[in-house]
Amino acid sequence: MSIESITINVRDVEVSRSFYQKYLLAKVLEEDGEHALLDLVTATIRLQVVDGSAPSPWLADDLHRGFRHIGFKVADTDELFARVESDGVPIHLAPLDAEGGVRIAFFYDPDGTLLEFVQGDLQYHHVADQELVDAEYALGVPDRPRFDHVAETVEDFEATQAFYAPLGFTHHGSIEQAADPRGFRIRFLKAEDSVLEIFTYESEKTPTTHVPEAPGFDSVVLSGGEQWPPAGSGVEAGVVVDPDGLVLRNELA
Repeated sequence: MSIESITINVRDVEVSRSFYQKYLLAKVLEEDGEHALLDLVTATIRLQVVDGSAPSPWLADDLHRGFRHIGFKVADTDELFARVESDGVPIHLAPLDAEGGVRIAFFYDPDGTLLEFVQGDLQYHHVADQELVDAEYALGVPDRPRFDHVAETVEDFEATQAFYAPLGFTHHGSIEQAADPRGFRIRFLKAEDSVLEIFTYESEKTPTTHVPEAPGFDSVVLSGGEQWPPAGSGVEAGVVVDPDGLVLRNELA
């Protein structure tokens, strides 16, 4: 399996579709008054309308478990960020050189979903699977922003790894954040061209809540067809929630 699509709840499809076209160079595959399906090279983003009356439970605090952000590989973080900044798009973090030899920046879409630009190939502090790292590097520099990963904060990495292993995700590398007093570490699980970026902290974390009608990130859609749901999951419908509250689906809603 791999990440086929990410579903984001939006108040206005046209506004959000225009945003992803302008700042992430997304290509429109489908659109009507209730949804839009956008191509981001290695995955799609599905925008679906909600009325926006339910407040989002998401917090801009990485100690909040569950979904954190969506990352996109880019050729030039500073160039793309300049467009975002000049238009007054809400910013979370201006461009900086991060651990692992990449240049990153964070900003918000119109409904509060946190997005990341990532320039460069990660130089892992610890490599768990060199073949998967080589496959990642082989994707090269994208012509336009390419979906790369979904980031999630978890309580226990081993439990997360055990959950995702039957779905085809394999740990291929780790980055240490030695300067972070919270005991921050990032580990990466790869399946085909998609990655789950797993945050762990020694500090106490807060549980997450999924509100289906709230604006912002909703769920990850995995490919896999008849393999879904995973054997032994005890789930009959095509929806599974991982140990930290990330919602996974087997098809676009």
